[in-house]
Amino acid sequence: MKEPIETERLILRELIASDDKGMFELDSNPNVHVFVGKKPVKNIEESRSHIKIIQQQYKDFGAGRWAVVLKESGEFIGWSGIKFITNEINHHKDFYEIGYRFIEKHWGKGYATESGKAFVDYAFDVMKVEALYAYADEGNENSRKILEKLGMRYVNSFEYEGELEIWYELKNPNL
Repeated sequence: MKEPIETERLILRELIASDDKGMFELDSNPNVHVFVGKKPVKNIEESRSHIKIIQQQYKDFGAGRWAVVLKESGEFIGWSGIKFITNEINHHKDFYEIGYRFIEKHWGKGYATESGKAFVDYAFDVMKVEALYAYADEGNENSRKILEKLGMRYVNSFEYEGELEIWYELKNPNL
């Protein structure tokens, strides 16, 4: 397991089996899924399976989404992090994507930006990736603002799984 990352308010760490209840709370909420496929999970077993898939990504690629935990209380509030994408999206394949998803009651508190900045630094300074990419549903203005706060720049619009998406990139300034 990799060392956790601490920010001012958060602890970022690899997902563990006991995150299943938090993951289920997150991914069973239809509001969370409005801009990410509209397919909320229906039972906790789906969340447990998803955690196992992410844990396998840690082994296969040295990267994956991490749990975001409030430093003050230890509460699981969502996930954030770097994922290695092997399928083709917007003419890109085998690339690192930054992403985040939070339990609804924690929206609008700056956690996505705070964790995202930590993962940009981690990707560039520790992982030494050349670039990070992200995409967001055209209508998801809040997520798009967060990506821009992270320093990502708009590249183009494209269609993915029947939805119009906005593609962003950020090059590693240290390479």
